[in-house]
Amino acid sequence: MVVTDLTIRRIAAADHEAVGAVGFAAWAASDAFEDSYLDPDVIARVRHEFAIFPKEAKGEVFVAERDETIVGWGARENQSNYMSDLWVHPDHQGNGVGRALLLHLCDLMAAEGLATARLDTHAGNKGAIRLYERCGFTIFWRGREFSKSMGVSLEKVHLEKRLADR
Repeated sequence: MVVTDLTIRRIAAADHEAVGAVGFAAWAASDAFEDSYLDPDVIARVRHEFAIFPKEAKGEVFVAERDETIVGWGARENQSNYMSDLWVHPDHQGNGVGRALLLHLCDLMAAEGLATARLDTHAGNKGAIRLYERCGFTIFWRGREFSKSMGVSLEKVHLEKRLADR
């Protein structure tokens, strides 16, 4: 899929390192997390999780490229209508990359006949929540959940979109 100068395609083995780096950069630049979560052990754990995710992903992973550089990525895992990840490098946020990835994943789900798309994020991730809501998602749950990648409990929101509304 090409949107202006953005190409969205399936991940290739050669992309693994760049995907991990983009995910970690986006996570590290987020202002969603309290300082207490960001001790060196948590940061090291998260960096490791991003580094291994592309090799160990059990679902579909798509990358967004501009000028042959990976600027973002999204993944579907665990359930066919669940987006487990959506990460955009901080230098490329606000330029339509997240929206293009999100809508690409929704289009795939709709083409499969799925009625809804689901995702979740940190409740303090205001920029991502605004993006999701502008793309038709609504929050249906808010509470605390344990983050396996961070090893801590976080305030999260779960969002859902009816795909027929697209």
